[in-house]
Amino acid sequence: MDDDDESGTLSSILAELDSSLRRHDGDSPLSEPSILGLQSLLDAAASGDAAFAFWDLLATRGLPASALLRPLSASMDVSSPRLSLLAGRVYLSLLLSPSSPLYSLFNPLVFLSLLRSLRRALKPLPSLSAASATALPEASHDAPAPRRTARKRKPGRSAGSASTSVDQISDLSSLLPRVLELLDSVLCRVRLDNTPDAVKSLVDTVAKILSSSSGHHRLPDLCFLVLYRIVSKPEHGDQTTLAVEVLRSLTPMILSPAKSASRASALGFVTEKMVPLAQENDAVKEALVYLPRFLATKAPEKSELRVCAVDSIMVIVRAMKQEDQIRFTEYVVKMTQGKPQLRLLAVDLILALLTLLPDPLGVKESAQEFNDKAWGLTCLQALVQRCSDSSPGIRARALTNTAQLLGSLTGDSGNSARLWELSGISSVDFNELLWRRCQDDKAVVRKAALLLITKSTTIMRGPLDDLLLRTLSSACSDPLVTIRKAAVAALSEACRVCPDDRVIPEWLHAVPCLIVDNESSIQQDCENLFLELVLDKISQAAKINFGKDATDLESLLPKGILRLLEGICDSEVAPCVRKICSSLGKKERIKMSVASSLQNIITASESVWLGSSKPIEKWTAPPGTWQLLSEVSLFSPKAIEWEFLHHHWHLLDKISLEDQGKSSEEGDQSSFMWAGDRVHLLHTISNVSLELPPEPATELACNLLDRLKNFSMNLSEVDAHVKALKTLCKRKATKAEEGDLLILKWVHQLLSKALEILNSYISEASESSNINIFLTPQQNSRKKGKRDVSLLKSALQAVTAVFTVGSLILVCPSADLQGIVPVLHTIITSVNSEPKPRKFAGSTVSFKEVAPTLYIQSWVTMGKICLVDDKLAKLYIPLFVQELEKNDSAALRNNIMVAMTDFCVRYTSLVDCYMHKITIALRDPCEVVRRQTFILLSQLLQRDYVKWRGVLFLRFLLSLVDESEKIRHLADFLFGNILKAKAPLLAYNSFIEAIFFLNDCSTHSAHVESQGGLHARSRLFSIRGNDAKSRSQRMHIYVSLLKQMAPEHLLATSAKLCAEILAAASDGLLNVDDVAGLSVLQDALEILACKEMRIHPSRGSDSSEIDDDGGESAGSAVHAARGRVVTQVAKKNLIQIAVPVFIELKQLLQSKNSPLTGCLMECLRILLKDYKNEIDEILVADKQLQKELLYDMQKYETAKARSTVAEAIVNVQRSESYCSPNGRSSTGMYSKVSEKLGTEGKIASAVADAAARAKVRSVLKEANQNLPTPPLRSMSVPKLKSMGNGGVIVSDRPTHVLESLRRRQSFDSDEEK
Repeated sequence: MDDDDESGTLSSILAELDSSLRRHDGDSPLSEPSILGLQSLLDAAASGDAAFAFWDLLATRGLPASALLRPLSASMDVSSPRLSLLAGRVYLSLLLSPSSPLYSLFNPLVFLSLLRSLRRALKPLPSLSAASATALPEASHDAPAPRRTARKRKPGRSAGSASTSVDQISDLSSLLPRVLELLDSVLCRVRLDNTPDAVKSLVDTVAKILSSSSGHHRLPDLCFLVLYRIVSKPEHGDQTTLAVEVLRSLTPMILSPAKSASRASALGFVTEKMVPLAQENDAVKEALVYLPRFLATKAPEKSELRVCAVDSIMVIVRAMKQEDQIRFTEYVVKMTQGKPQLRLLAVDLILALLTLLPDPLGVKESAQEFNDKAWGLTCLQALVQRCSDSSPGIRARALTNTAQLLGSLTGDSGNSARLWELSGISSVDFNELLWRRCQDDKAVVRKAALLLITKSTTIMRGPLDDLLLRTLSSACSDPLVTIRKAAVAALSEACRVCPDDRVIPEWLHAVPCLIVDNESSIQQDCENLFLELVLDKISQAAKINFGKDATDLESLLPKGILRLLEGICDSEVAPCVRKICSSLGKKERIKMSVASSLQNIITASESVWLGSSKPIEKWTAPPGTWQLLSEVSLFSPKAIEWEFLHHHWHLLDKISLEDQGKSSEEGDQSSFMWAGDRVHLLHTISNVSLELPPEPATELACNLLDRLKNFSMNLSEVDAHVKALKTLCKRKATKAEEGDLLILKWVHQLLSKALEILNSYISEASESSNINIFLTPQQNSRKKGKRDVSLLKSALQAVTAVFTVGSLILVCPSADLQGIVPVLHTIITSVNSEPKPRKFAGSTVSFKEVAPTLYIQSWVTMGKICLVDDKLAKLYIPLFVQELEKNDSAALRNNIMVAMTDFCVRYTSLVDCYMHKITIALRDPCEVVRRQTFILLSQLLQRDYVKWRGVLFLRFLLSLVDESEKIRHLADFLFGNILKAKAPLLAYNSFIEAIFFLNDCSTHSAHVESQGGLHARSRLFSIRGNDAKSRSQRMHIYVSLLKQMAPEHLLATSAKLCAEILAAASDGLLNVDDVAGLSVLQDALEILACKEMRIHPSRGSDSSEIDDDGGESAGSAVHAARGRVVTQVAKKNLIQIAVPVFIELKQLLQSKNSPLTGCLMECLRILLKDYKNEIDEILVADKQLQKELLYDMQKYETAKARSTVAEAIVNVQRSESYCSPNGRSSTGMYSKVSEKLGTEGKIASAVADAAARAKVRSVLKEANQNLPTPPLRSMSVPKLKSMGNGGVIVSDRPTHVLESLRRRQSFDSDEEK
C-alpha cells in the first residue's frame, strides 16, 4: 500500500470515529470500507512492509485506544455474518498489532461480541458445499446451463444476487479459519482468568463450530488448537475447571455415532493432546480421569449408540495409566448396583475392560501383586451377579457378555487356567445359575444362557451337571426356533468336549430327532452335527490297525464310539438316524470310510472275542454296528467287501440253525441279538446286491428262499428275508418283467405252503378241542402232553406263516389270496358268531384263547391285505373298529391303531366317520397304546388327513395332563409349537367349549356333546370334581391354551367367559346347584384371575427375534402404542361387561350361601387391583361391594407384606447363623430387614409388628421359665428404677408384673410350636 493510500485510509477511519463521537453515537458500526482499510493496514504492519502509525494518530487527535471498542463491537453485532466476521478479524488483529495497548483494547464485552459473530457465521456454513457444488458446474457448463437455472429461479430474484450469496458464503469459509487462527494467537497474549463467563462462552462457541464443521477440513484442527490453548495456559483460570468445561463440551461429539467424523477427531484430541498434558499436569489429570465416568452417565439408552459410547469410553481408558484404569474399573463395578440404565452399560463396559485391557486376571503378576491388582476377577464376579438381575434385558446381556468373555479369555492358556482357578465357573452355584436362567420366562434370557453353557463347556474339566443336561435336552424341543438352535449347539458342544455315558444318550435323544423339525435350518444343523459327532468319529476307526494281541476293543477306538453305536439302537433314535443317513446319502456326504470303519470294528470285535478263547456262539458284534452299516451301505456299496458279508452270513446262519431247536425260554440274550444282526446283515446285502458276484448271489437267494419255506425263523427276520430276496431277483434279472415273474413265482410258492400250514393247524386245533371235550381229567396223561407239544410247534409255525403272508402281500400286491382270506377270517372271528367258511363251519376253537399270538398276527396280516384290496377294506374296517373298542389285549389294540392310521391315509373317507371311536384310544389304560395313538393321530393331523373338528381337539386336551411324562411332553410340543403355527385360532375358538367338556357339563344348551351319540362316553374324557387334583389338571389345560392366544384373543375370551358362563349363571341358564355347573363357574373365575389372562402387548410377537437388551428396539413405538390401545380396551371391557355381571352374580351366590362367593371376590380383587384409584367410578352401582373389595385389597396387601418380612427375617437369620452369639442382635436384625425392604408404609408396619411379636415372645418365655430379665439399659425402652436385694439386681421390671404373669396359665406362641 502506498503512503498516500495509507494516509487516506487512516484519515477516513479517524474522520468516521470523530463524527460518531461528536454525534455521541459510539454504538454505530464502522462502515465496511473502513473495516477493510483498517485490516489492510494491520496486515501490512504484521508482514513488516509498513509501520503501523494508527496509535500515534489516535494520540495526536486526543482519542484513546478504547474509542475503537464500541464501534467494533457494534460492527460485530450486525446481522450480516460477513461484516460481523470482518470486524472480529480486525479486533483480533488490533490486539496482535505492534505496540498495541493490549489491556485497553481487551474487554470482556467486546470479546463476547466476537464470540457472537463466530456463532452467527455458522448458520450459512452447512450450505457451503451445496452452494459451491451448484455454482462451480454452472460456471463450467455451456450456454444452456444458465437457462436451466433461470427456469428454476424464483420471481424477483436476479442471477447476480445468487452469485453474491455464493461469494458471501465462500468469503465466510475463508474468513472463519483466519479468525480462529488469530484467536489462538490472542489467547497466548491475554489472560482470561478474571472472566470465567467469557471462557465458558468461548468453549461453547468452539464446540458449536466443531459440531457444525462437517466438510471443512481446517476448522476442526483450529478449534482443537484453541481448546488446547485454553486448557494448557494457567493464565486463563483454574486448569481443572477449564479441562472440565472443555471435556464436557466434547461429550456430545464423543458419544455420537461411529460413522461421525467429529467423533474420531474428538477422541483423537483427548487421547493425543489431553492425555499427554494430563501426565504432566495434575490439575488436568484430575479432570481427565473423571471423563469416562461422565461419559458413562451420559451414554444413550439405544443399543447402537450405547455400543458406540462403550467404544469411545474404552478408547480413552486405554490411553490412561494403569492406576487410573483400575480406578475406573472400580467405578464400573459400583455401576452394576445402580439404576437399570447404568447396570446395562456397566455390563457392556466390563466385557470391554476385560477383553481390551492387558492382563485382566493378573496372570503375569506374582501372588503378592495379584491381591492388589485383581480388578479383573472383581469385574467378572460383578458380571456373573448381573446374570440374575431383575431386568430381563440386563440378564440376557450379562449372560451374552459372559459367554463372549469366556471365549476371549480362554484363548490364552494362562488366562484359562487362572479363570478356572479363581472364578468358580465349574462350581455348583454357577451350574445352578445356568439352570435357573435356562428356565427363565424370557426367551432372550434362555437363549443367552444356552450360549453361555456352550462357551463355558470348553473350559470345564468335568462334564455338565445331570440337571443341566436334562434341561438342555428339553430345550431342544422349545417352541422358539432360536432357542432350539442354541440348545442344540450347547448340547453338541458338551458331547464334543466330554463324550461320556451321560452326555451321549442325552444328545442322541435330543438332537437327531430334530431331523423332522419344521425349520429347515435346524434340519441342516442336525445333519451337520450327526456327520461331525457320529460318522466322522466312526470313520477314524478305518485307519486303526487292530493287532492280534488286542484284548480290549474300547481302548483301541476313539473315546465314545461304542457308546454312540449302542445309543443308535434305541427304538426312539433309530428312525431318526435312518432319516439322517438317507438325507446325507442323497447329498453324497457319507464317506466310504464310515462303512470301512464299521467292518473294521466288527472284525476286530470278533478277533478280540476269539483271542479270549470264548465260544463264537456267544459272540455278538458291538451293538449298533450292523444297524448303522445297513444304513450307510446303501450309499457306499463299493466299500462293502463280499468276503466280509459271506463270512458273517454263514456265521449268523449257523447260529440261527442251532437256535431253532431251542424254545424261547432256552434262548439267551445273545440269540435275540443275533436275530437283529441277521436282519441288518440282510439289509446290507440288499443294498450292495449289484456289487455281488453272480454265483454267490444266486446261492444266497436260494438260501433265503429255503429259510422262508421252513417258516421257523424269528418274526423280525421275515421282512428282511423277503426284501433281500426281492432285491436280488430284481437286480439280477435282465428285464423288469422277468424280475416280476420271478418274484410272483416264489411268492405263490410261499403262499401255498403257508396256506397248508394254517389249514393243518386249524384242523389240529379243532381236533384237539373236540377230544378235550370228551376226556376226563383222569384220562389226561402223557399222550395229551405229546399232543400239546406238537400243537405248540404247529402254532409257532402258523404264526410265522401268517406274518410271512403279510410281508409277501406288501411285496407283491397282485398275488392270489383266495385261500388265505377265508382262513384269516376264521381266525379273527373265532370268538364271535360271525359266519365261517363251509370248510371250518364246525370249528368251535377260540384262537384268541388258544393261540393269542396267532390271533393278533392274523389281524395284522388282514390289515396289510386290506391296504392293497379296497373291496376287502370296506368290509373289514368296521370289524377293526369294533375290535379296537372291545379287545382287552394292549398289543392288539396297538397294532390295530397302526392299521387304522394306514387306512386313514389310504381310505380317508371310510375312516373319517369312525374317528370319534378311534380317539377313545387316547384314554387307553396302556401307556404304550396312548402314546402310539397320540403320535399317529398327530401325524395325520399335520398331514391334513384328519381335521380339528368335533370333539377331536377337546379329547386331545387330556393328553396335556396324562399320567405319562412322555405323553405330556409330546402334548406340550404339539400345542405349543405345531398347533400354534398350523391353527393359531383353534385354542381361542374352542376355549369355552373346553371348559364345559372337561367338567362334563351339559346343562348349557350350546355345549351339549351330541355329535354321534357321544354323551355316554363323555365321562372318559372329562376331569370331573372339585378336588384339588382335578382343578389343578383343568387349570393346566386352560393355561396351556391361554399361552397360545394373542392379546386381542385374550380380551375376547374374557368377554366370552363373562357372557357365556358368568352371565348364564346369573340368568339361571347354568345351574350352579349342580356339581358340574358349579365346577364350570369356579373354573371361569379362576381363569379370569390367573396371571396368563393378564394382557401384555408384546405377547403376540416372537420374543426370540427381538433384541431385548434393555435399549429401544425399532418397533418400540409400535409396541407402546399397541399397549395403550390394549389397556384402554381391557379397561372398557372390565367396566362395561365384567363388573355388571359380577355384581349380579355376587347377589345370586350370596342368596344361595354358595361357597364360590369368596372365589368371586378374590377374582374381582385381582381384576381391579390395577385400578385402585378408579374403584369408586367402576363400582358406582354397588357401594357395599366397593367397601368389601377395598377391605380385601388392604387385607391382602397386609398379608403379603407380612409374608415378605417373614421371609426376609428368615434369610437374615440364616446369614447370621455363622456369627458369634455376641455379634447377634434382634434390633440389628430388624434394622437390616428394614434397610433391605425399604420404608414403605405396609412393609415398615410389618417389620415393626414382627419386632414387637418377637419382644413379646421373649417376655412371655422369660416369665414362664422364671428367669431374670436383662437390664433395661440394654433395651430401647424408657428406663425404670431397678429393684435389688442386697445390692444385687434381681430384675429391672416391677415384681408384681412378673408375679401376675407367672400366675397366669403358661402358653406358647404359634411360632414355637
